[in-house]
Amino acid sequence: MEWNSLYESLGFGNLPVCVAKTHLSFSHDPNLKGVPKDFTFPITDIRASIGAGFLYPLAAEITTMPGLPTRPAFYDIDIDPETEVIDGLF
Repeated sequence: MEWNSLYESLGFGNLPVCVAKTHLSFSHDPNLKGVPKDFTFPITDIRASIGAGFLYPLAAEITTMPGLPTRPAFYDIDIDPETEVIDGLF
């Protein structure tokens, strides 16, 4: 199944798209400087960030960072006021 068909069938076909690519070029290739012409733009994967509300295709070999959890970790961190021991970090 094609990626676009998969996301369409899951009801995510109307989400906006944000392309993850190198910042060093308009193309996928950081070595193509300026405004390159007549190049193929390879999409290696398409991922969904459903909570944020968008799809993001990955161009060539791009590294992404993981998203944040729904519940921030600071909710589970506490400091004992008498002993000043921090609980919940690890």
